[in-house]
Amino acid sequence: MARTREFDEEKVLESAMELFWEKGYEATSLSDLTSRMGIQRPSIYSAFGDKKELFEAALRKYTMSHASRVRAQLQSNPSAKKAFRSFFEDVVAEEYAGSVNRGCFCINTMVELAPHDEKFEILTREHQMYLSVIFQETIERGIQSGELKGGVNAKALAQALIVSLIGLTVLLKSRPERSFVDNAITMILTSLD
Repeated sequence: MARTREFDEEKVLESAMELFWEKGYEATSLSDLTSRMGIQRPSIYSAFGDKKELFEAALRKYTMSHASRVRAQLQSNPSAKKAFRSFFEDVVAEEYAGSVNRGCFCINTMVELAPHDEKFEILTREHQMYLSVIFQETIERGIQSGELKGGVNAKALAQALIVSLIGLTVLLKSRPERSFVDNAITMILTSLD
């Protein structure tokens, strides 16, 4: 008879995600994970597999949650331009507000693992493409309302904004002067004019 789990799988996965997000894959040890998750190695292996499989589960949890938050934020403002301005400003404000500069877990993974691990190259690219679709929906909403020019290529513009977002998120790791970042966002958003 199989034993029932004595822990909340979602809760311990959330703890693993937070730890991986803070430290990255390579710097996170199994001892770090057992300590943060509050479960022992056999329970980790039984519930999630090895460290890499646990990391993948944590990344998938993050990307689903992140995409939902991005979609909700962009849909909450009827103005496409204001929605993107608010979104980019919030990304910056969040990084400057915290003492720990974690960035985006998916982008961190893209930088750390994607260059030499095909699975994470694919997973991070899928998230970029999914966010691009969310951005494209917002741009198309702006075109339909007449706020944005009808001749704009919504897909290409969305992809350009995703590239800008990724670059911005990586740049924020070095805590540049705020005016440098604010000027860049202003220029990025002129692509919506």
